[in-house]
Amino acid sequence: MKKYILCALTAALLLTACGSDRTVPTDAVPTKHAVALYPDYTNLVIPSNIAPLNFMVRDAADAYAAVVSGSDGQVIADMTADGKAAFDETEWHELLEKSGGKTLTLTVYTKKEGKWHRHPATTLSVAEPIDRYLSYRLIEPSYELYRQMGLYQRDLTTFEEKAIYENNRSYDTLHNHCVNCHNYQNYSTERMLFHVRGTHGGTVFIENGKIRKYGMKTDSILSAAVYPTWHPQQNWVVFSSNQTGQAFRLIDPEKIEVMDFGSDLIFFDAEKGTLFNILKTEEKMETFPCWAPDGKKVYYCSADVPQFKGLAKGEREDLVTQICDSLHYNLMSITFDPATRTFGTPVLEMDCAAQGLSASVPRVSPDGRYVLFTMGKKGQFHIWHKTSDLYVKDLQTDSIRPLTEANSPDVDSYHTWSSNGRWIVFSSRRDDGSYTRPYIAYFDADGRAHKAFILPQEDPEYNLTLLKSYNVPELSRDAVPVTPEALKEAIYDDAATLPVNYGGRK
Repeated sequence: MKKYILCALTAALLLTACGSDRTVPTDAVPTKHAVALYPDYTNLVIPSNIAPLNFMVRDAADAYAAVVSGSDGQVIADMTADGKAAFDETEWHELLEKSGGKTLTLTVYTKKEGKWHRHPATTLSVAEPIDRYLSYRLIEPSYELYRQMGLYQRDLTTFEEKAIYENNRSYDTLHNHCVNCHNYQNYSTERMLFHVRGTHGGTVFIENGKIRKYGMKTDSILSAAVYPTWHPQQNWVVFSSNQTGQAFRLIDPEKIEVMDFGSDLIFFDAEKGTLFNILKTEEKMETFPCWAPDGKKVYYCSADVPQFKGLAKGEREDLVTQICDSLHYNLMSITFDPATRTFGTPVLEMDCAAQGLSASVPRVSPDGRYVLFTMGKKGQFHIWHKTSDLYVKDLQTDSIRPLTEANSPDVDSYHTWSSNGRWIVFSSRRDDGSYTRPYIAYFDADGRAHKAFILPQEDPEYNLTLLKSYNVPELSRDAVPVTPEALKEAIYDDAATLPVNYGGRK
């Protein structure tokens, strides 16, 4: 964490050291030339509580100026000599608070050869707020070693980032481990979980500040618990249980292929420490479960692999490696009766395989109307697939379409809804094709997305210089209530790891 604090301090010093000028030229000449900005914060719909959209002007000039203005006031940016714009946080939030439901304009000025130019203004429409906290894993885009990895939580109203939990800074064969799959119940950190893989492995559950670690594996389930989804009200979690591996391609732009050699769905009662199989099928793979907000249905993805019949694990691994480019997952659902804790018959929501496509990560909107999912041409780990895009199914009309308004030509994948259903955050590689970064997009009442924009940073160059990928963005209304030190103590106490018991629905 010290490294990221140092980077932030360095960026702040650079911004002040270069000098700034908070004035707007009154003698500027209008020009039709639109300046290039990074990030591209032009013509957006933004949350009313988002941190300042600091940016840099990529057009060379002798001096710069920028202002965001509306009917209720304006905020003039601090501009550096190299074109970086930073807005005062207090002034920014005061303006946004007054401008809810209104449109602001962003105007940039450049000075060349002693003459100021006013470039065409762009719009910032101020909409509903977004949940205050965004959690993610920061990980190098590779899978060789469990080093320099952690879970972090960003306050979206400011630039403050705090560690939820970090593993070791350098490789340590005795203690290094992976952390992944952080998940919250109903957008609150009062109940949350994440996995620890490798040394000190287990699944960490946090409930009202109390930490417990379970060993989520028995002889009765396929493998360890993997992708989680909390029941909206009860202390129940549905996981997929996956046997996962990866293959490395020698001649292909997509060098890594992450795949399942088997996967089932399991139900876990976190209060009693019991679990049971929901779907345990030899010739199908079920993964990426997600509860509907009423708690009476689970959406998931499933691939038919009839060749699995009678094969041992090693034989399944060989088979999937050979057929991975033609492996397609369909979007499915299954009903749930909370009174008996029993599940119904699987229902096909979209026959993706018939279209030569493959679905992953279904997420249901808080109002229960839309299922947002990722679809690509093969497999299910779309974070590596450049064909992956976001799709949405309207459960009222049964219509399905790509979310073209927010998608890009590169990877667009893992996503989360805000608790009010008006915002989505997803990971994208649209900047450079190598690193995933979180993008935010407005989702309006008519089911249309709007132009996506990257997570704001105090230094607009930060995302370009951080050699980490943002992985699994998750929104929450509140902050994680425990410290990294308390989590480390619980994780390293292997003797306190709780066993799980198989069976039982009462």
